[in-house]
Amino acid sequence: MGKEMKNRIALSAALSVALASSAFSQEIVLGAGYSDYSRHGAEDGVILSMEYIHRPFYEGRVFSAQLAGAIELVETGDAFLGGGVRGKWDLQQDWFIEASVLPGAYIEGTALNDLGSTFEIRSQLAVGKRFKSGKALSLALSHKSNASTADINPGVNALTLRWHIPLD
Repeated sequence: MGKEMKNRIALSAALSVALASSAFSQEIVLGAGYSDYSRHGAEDGVILSMEYIHRPFYEGRVFSAQLAGAIELVETGDAFLGGGVRGKWDLQQDWFIEASVLPGAYIEGTALNDLGSTFEIRSQLAVGKRFKSGKALSLALSHKSNASTADINPGVNALTLRWHIPLD
């Protein structure tokens, strides 16, 4: 076995260990809801989402901050892929509030669902309840817009019911 092959195997093993050990305190969040486009004539529709929440890079007594990524698909063919920061505030009796800001790329499925540019920012606010199993249910309100970085900025809002699945 050559030196280059041994280095690749060692690098692959190190990467596998790093990824496996970073799986704690992470979660996948699956959501379903409805999107409402602000632009006249736009096609509203059912939205499905999947988010990945990384382990906290900051963890205080009631607040934690994580990196997050999301993919959202609307029945009209619209899609969003973004990544950014999520904050979570733990309340009493396993209730929580979360907020996130995820810049990303948006592609419209129909011309009237154009939000003005490919660059869009999704901001989201949610309230949820964590169960003894570690899973949680939350209701989220999100808004996507280009923050007036393009000539038009109609925006889209969505209300989603979300199921949080821990990866521990």
